[in-house]
Amino acid sequence: MIEEIQIHDLGVIESASVEFDPGLTVITGETGAGKTMVLTGLGLLLGGKADLSAVRPGAQTAVVEGRLVPPSGHRCLEVALEAGALLDEGALLVARTVSSSRSRAHVGGRSVPQGLLAEIGADLVTVHGQSEQLRLRSATHQRQALDSFAGAAHLDLLARYTDVHSRRRLAAGALARWDEDTQEREAELVRLQRALERIDAVEPQPGEDEELRAEAERLGNVEDLRSAAEGAHLAIAGADEPDGPAGAAVLLDQALRSLAAAADYDATLREWSQRLQSVSYQLTDTLTEIGSYVTALEADPERLDHLHRRRAELTDLARTLTDGGTLTDLLAFADEARERVSTLTAPGAGREALAAELDRLTAAELQEAAALTAGRQEAAEAMAAAVDTELAGLAMPGARVTVRLTPREEPGPWGCEDVEFLLAAHPGAPPRPLGKGASGGELSRVMLALEVAMARAQVDDGDGTLPTFVFDEVDAGVGGQAAVEVGRRLAELARHTQVIVVTHLAQVAAFADRHLVVMKTAGAGADAVTNSDIRVVEGEDREAELARMLSGDAGSVTALRHAAELLERPVVGS
Repeated sequence: MIEEIQIHDLGVIESASVEFDPGLTVITGETGAGKTMVLTGLGLLLGGKADLSAVRPGAQTAVVEGRLVPPSGHRCLEVALEAGALLDEGALLVARTVSSSRSRAHVGGRSVPQGLLAEIGADLVTVHGQSEQLRLRSATHQRQALDSFAGAAHLDLLARYTDVHSRRRLAAGALARWDEDTQEREAELVRLQRALERIDAVEPQPGEDEELRAEAERLGNVEDLRSAAEGAHLAIAGADEPDGPAGAAVLLDQALRSLAAAADYDATLREWSQRLQSVSYQLTDTLTEIGSYVTALEADPERLDHLHRRRAELTDLARTLTDGGTLTDLLAFADEARERVSTLTAPGAGREALAAELDRLTAAELQEAAALTAGRQEAAEAMAAAVDTELAGLAMPGARVTVRLTPREEPGPWGCEDVEFLLAAHPGAPPRPLGKGASGGELSRVMLALEVAMARAQVDDGDGTLPTFVFDEVDAGVGGQAAVEVGRRLAELARHTQVIVVTHLAQVAAFADRHLVVMKTAGAGADAVTNSDIRVVEGEDREAELARMLSGDAGSVTALRHAAELLERPVVGS
């Protein structure tokens, strides 16, 4: 519910604090007093678009603050908490600041986008004004009203249908694209098969390019390798001539003999001797390996030519098939190509799989649609009966509402039928679409009858999370006994949830649990700014306001007596 709002420098309101009753609150006042500004302020708190020109003349900014109390566990609390908002004893403190150049929104002490306020407001408050009456004429709004009336289980069914309908359309699109792309797929298959034939003919192996490179470098530099190895062998073994230089092996052997002469007398020398002996073994092994290497090292021009041709073949294949890639890229391309060819040629795949999936989803869609249609047919009868009952009480005896379901040629996003509300305003009148045959006053009463009927259905369905309803002159075009019944129905709706009404009719205002009056005070002087204040009226003050609404004269004895009679009405539901 909306506990209160505070308005500063918005339109004709300089400063006002408004507290709303949990039941029915009515707002009245002279034409032009500023009732609209109360709803404008409320609209700002609910994420409505800011009219920057609404800032009060002479003020820099307009500020609207509110305290919203959602039911425990309500979805909007999760939305607000995810945005970083803090709760004040379970309540959301909401603020909107509007200047001549921009507007800002805050929830729970955190700055948030205007869209977040709109998301919260959409779940908490339903606003009905003249524009809502126009919306009631739309097929979309009528279908949504019928689905809401049908209850939570029906809405779950609608969600399932919408999901399977969307997936069926995607599957149909995929099959259509498959059929359209037949030639392209055939060309792709031929291209991939030819590429794989070339790859299979070459038989590239992982790491082969590096192995070929290493072998080619060795064969291409045989003389350099031989010279290096022989030089190393000479340095280790020494020259064969008696007068030649001694090699490392000879010198190491001399060192071992020198240490051995005294190693028995000192542990350090023995350790050195052991370490040099190990080096001697390694040096001897290395010398043997070098000798074998030099012996085996031979030039092989034919093998080198083969290596060059093999490397060129692999490089050319990789560059051609992978747009300049390497052997690794070529092997990855081959794996992907084999997988794609398998997909394009596998039995039961391709078009057959897409067609089977489309058939499955089509059957599921028709099954869900049949259940959805059955639910709407049942709800249409119940809704029409409930609205007819309400209309009879709203001074439209004999009026009949028909909810017509027209089958569609093709399933749509919301089912296999279009929904249309028809109204026969009086006995003998032909049913006509709401958008063509209903006057403004009749639309007002039909809308109210729908809301009351839907609220009752929602309560009966076990859903106690009705939104706050705000009605802006829902009684337009209504008078006499019909006005009394409009007030009675609003009070009936307020038994289930909070209702806020802006009205010009005393018959409606008399049913309020809290009566707020917007009063205008004109300033003095040519540059004076009009100011409006909002106050709660009770007792004699309330009778005087009702008398003003009845006759235009708050002091009229006859009007006061009539006002008193209105306030003595029986309590709704008693």
